[in-house]
Amino acid sequence: MIELKTNASLDAMREAGRVVARALAAVRKSAAVGISLRELDEVAHEVLREAGAGSPFLGYRPHFAATAYPATLCVSVNDAIVHGIPTDYRLRDGDLVSADFGATLKGWAGDAAVSFTVGTARPEDLRLIETAERALAAGIAAATVGNRIGDIAHAVGTVCRGAGYGIMDGFGGHGVGRQMHEDPSVPNEGPAGRGLPLRHGLVLAIEPMLIAGGGDGFRTDPDGWTLRTEDGSRAAHVEHTVAITDAGPRILTAP
Repeated sequence: MIELKTNASLDAMREAGRVVARALAAVRKSAAVGISLRELDEVAHEVLREAGAGSPFLGYRPHFAATAYPATLCVSVNDAIVHGIPTDYRLRDGDLVSADFGATLKGWAGDAAVSFTVGTARPEDLRLIETAERALAAGIAAATVGNRIGDIAHAVGTVCRGAGYGIMDGFGGHGVGRQMHEDPSVPNEGPAGRGLPLRHGLVLAIEPMLIAGGGDGFRTDPDGWTLRTEDGSRAAHVEHTVAITDAGPRILTAP
């Protein structure tokens, strides 16, 4: 079921989105050579505590998962695309990090992700991240009343494929509301002009997931959560929760 949100609900979702933005900013600021992924999770968790917000990630167990997710932050490094579990791994010079975070506040959810490098950046990683951000911006620009889900997918996919990157097979964005994951699904590739019409009050997470090697395949780690590129190349993941409004796209997880 797809719920169109009222303007008051969008304002409430914006407050949850602000918490997400603060947490991701804190994680990015704290990410340095030598810090552990588990420490980054604690940084994000502290932002939730200060805001009086909850975590839609902690304890989350979708149909494909053998175990519940054990943290508040997904942090994926280098060839990990998404769903990386925070461990005692300590960041190294040149690592590419993707951090995905969600928050629930007063019954509403927000969800966003950023990718960045630690220490000395590889030029090819910066290009990958910049392309992911351009793909996200293109998807957001297409999230307008009168367009369709396929217009978002086409915009994202055109940027990714045009730069020669792969798109994670079978994964994409989703609706957001009282739950972190709601209908509809938002593919990262597809024909324009197809799919659900975009109407005022529809809220979507738009999230490109790019694979540097150009393939679309992935494999799952023994932890049952971390998804890595099949070809071992690096990946980038960026995301915003976006409301479709009569005045244009409203980014609910913007800083």
